[in-house]
Amino acid sequence: MYEELAGKVALVTGASSGIGRATSIAFAKQGAKVVLASRNEASTLQTLRMVEEAGGEGIFVRTDVAIASDVEALIQKTLETYGQLDYAFNNAGVSGPAGPLFQLAESDFEQVMDVNLKGVWLCLKYELTAMLARGSGSIVNMSSAAGLIGSVGIAAYTASKHGVIGLTKCAALEYAKANIRVNAVCPSVIDNTVMVDQVKVAYPEVYDYLLATHPVGRIGQPEEVANAVVWLCSDAASFITGVAFPVDGGTVAGQVPKAS
Repeated sequence: MYEELAGKVALVTGASSGIGRATSIAFAKQGAKVVLASRNEASTLQTLRMVEEAGGEGIFVRTDVAIASDVEALIQKTLETYGQLDYAFNNAGVSGPAGPLFQLAESDFEQVMDVNLKGVWLCLKYELTAMLARGSGSIVNMSSAAGLIGSVGIAAYTASKHGVIGLTKCAALEYAKANIRVNAVCPSVIDNTVMVDQVKVAYPEVYDYLLATHPVGRIGQPEEVANAVVWLCSDAASFITGVAFPVDGGTVAGQVPKAS
């Protein structure tokens, strides 16, 4: 239990499902009030119900993180409702189409960058303004294991996640003396029941490949990433800023050779 989170205000973008949903619930279980942001109202309201069932409270604010006015309104609504912003998890993102780099359409590249990179920058821009006024804060950005290593067939996604780490480091350095910490989490493949089940059935060889990239022998769970995010926001991580934190079952460390 991170007692210092009780009564604080945490913002989670991409809160409609998966890691965003799990992190919203994890913050609520620590006693934080949670602001849930996403484009998907129905699914995010379901997350809000789960937050309340966990004993927490929160609000939903429909937000497209690629639109500056949406992000500005999100922070304004947070401050109007709760008067402060203590923690933020900039999680919203898209994967974009897979395929060779030269076949990637310009519009697809722009969409991935708009959401994954520009969206994180916009969130940082307005979150930092609120936290500077308060004199403290902790922000976690969503990168990826693909932000730490190269990947085949997902060039736009990989480039955007490398960019998130760059933004994270810049923000961490600029605001360290302002008592604001900024870190990133870098998950590998995380279980999304629908996605995983579909891949298992339709592309078993792809699933086997993804599984093999995890030395621990399994893919991750959303709650495992959520736990890392909450810990990075807590005082337990008070000396940590500017870090790209893998939550990846050993993927970034390297492949385990198969026995011959």
